[in-house]
Amino acid sequence: MSLQCGIVGLPNVGKSTLFNALTASSVPAENYPFCTITPHIGNVELFDQRLYELAKIYRPKIIIPATVEFLDIAGLVRGSSRGEGLGNQFLGQIRQTQAIIQVVRCFEDYNIGHVDGNIDPIRDVETIKLEFILRDLDTLEKQRSKKEKLSKSGDKVIIRELEVLNKLIEHCNSGHRARTFHANDNELVFFRSLQLLSGKPILY
Repeated sequence: MSLQCGIVGLPNVGKSTLFNALTASSVPAENYPFCTITPHIGNVELFDQRLYELAKIYRPKIIIPATVEFLDIAGLVRGSSRGEGLGNQFLGQIRQTQAIIQVVRCFEDYNIGHVDGNIDPIRDVETIKLEFILRDLDTLEKQRSKKEKLSKSGDKVIIRELEVLNKLIEHCNSGHRARTFHANDNELVFFRSLQLLSGKPILY
């Protein structure tokens, strides 16, 4: 099974350009927002010399290298967590990935527009972070509502999960990513099952 990485960022920052470079693809990368609507998908094999050294010893019929699947996801905008700019659809696509690569524009070029009118990488990083946290809070509140009803049965597992949800909501309401939440060994399986956007590893 390949690792699935979502390439995210604001519109028109170079996500499709990076996708093309990583996957040797030629998807459109135009100078206007929302050039990408449907995610582009590309698989890249990871070369590992150790695999071929092992093959010399065990002589398998076929050698299957590890792969990474990259998803070029449409640009997110402020308000995506509320559905702005097809945000619900795009955030749902990100939820299916295991890791995130965020493209942040740091260069000035008056021929290439910016959705917010000027270049500010820190602001752009915070915009995506906030949208992820807001969507996670929506997910957590819905989960808490369900668990509160189920906890009336006295089920100890449900009660423990409800406690985790309450702590997570407090954590995210303080502006922290879910990834910085310290779950113990007993809480980790439930935490991972939530598939929180701000809980995924991210590379800039």
